[in-house]
Amino acid sequence: MFEKSISIQVDASQGELMIKKLRKLRLLNNRLKIKKNNNQLLIPLIHKPSWEELATLKVPNCDFQILNETFIPKKNQAKTLDELLEKKIPEFLFEKLPHSLDIIGDIAIIEIPEELKTYSKPLGEAILELHKNVKTVLSKSSPIQGAYRLRSLNFLSGENRTYTTHLEYGCKYFLDIAKVYFSPRLSQEHNRVASLTIPDEVIVDLFAGVGPFSILIAKKNPTAKIYSIDINPSAIEFLEKNIKLNRVDANIKPFLGDAKSIVNQHLLCKADRVIMNLPEKAKDFIKVACKAIRHKGGIIHYYEFIKPPDTINEAKFRLSEKFKECERIIDQFLFAKKIKETAPYQNQVAFDIKIH
Repeated sequence: MFEKSISIQVDASQGELMIKKLRKLRLLNNRLKIKKNNNQLLIPLIHKPSWEELATLKVPNCDFQILNETFIPKKNQAKTLDELLEKKIPEFLFEKLPHSLDIIGDIAIIEIPEELKTYSKPLGEAILELHKNVKTVLSKSSPIQGAYRLRSLNFLSGENRTYTTHLEYGCKYFLDIAKVYFSPRLSQEHNRVASLTIPDEVIVDLFAGVGPFSILIAKKNPTAKIYSIDINPSAIEFLEKNIKLNRVDANIKPFLGDAKSIVNQHLLCKADRVIMNLPEKAKDFIKVACKAIRHKGGIIHYYEFIKPPDTINEAKFRLSEKFKECERIIDQFLFAKKIKETAPYQNQVAFDIKIH
């Protein structure tokens, strides 16, 4: 069985370079097999290149032709998003297609550029077809905002719901993404921090959400005692359900309320380790973390957004000064790295800080 396709013909010696360029432009048709004819390669394309794309493909000593040809389809080859949307959106909009998405449980969340909003429905349907484990597709319609760290979402395709169960490192998290904050992009960070805890530690999770740090720590470290705080009633409701779901009732005590008040009332000088995953406002809670840590000191996992011209070293200096104001001294930055890109040129940075 053969399939007709627009294609590009190039000398075989330039084939590898051309394929790389086509992939970058998202023009390569991965469903069809590349043909070789003597010393020429015929490479199948998703659509006819625009003038701008043709200009990008032109390099010295690399001549090519655009031809209509027949190709053999690859067996059981998964389609790409571009291929699924072929003839469903204009060719000039392919470069605007989203390159990434968040999958929480069986819900996919994408960010749709303004130019593509007219084509939201076919885009949602294509994502459902591409990701067989996804049952619902939503799009972001606002940034994360407010004390509860929520964003508005629009329904695109599949089952019209916002609740799901997310699996991460053997733990289950039941949640409603319209009511609570959750980032699947922090899964490695959840595991990294949980792996650092030691037996019998007391840990205060200042902004616990539905429990991705607290519950994984309890699973990995059954003798740890974790105090999990959140100001969002829905987050605490789901946290309590997830504690039971993961059978870690003996390890975790949830608190609903403002972290400052909860620490002052219940958790002064109790913690060996404090987790501060609220990067947009964490600096306002350094004094609270210092109050929660034992007099002899401990470890603080601190998160902050950094963008140029700011640097990690400058952030370290600011933190050292801030801890001095709280009558605590930083012994060592055990870890300081970018863990997630949150916006163009902005990153979430994790700091593991040993203090006394």
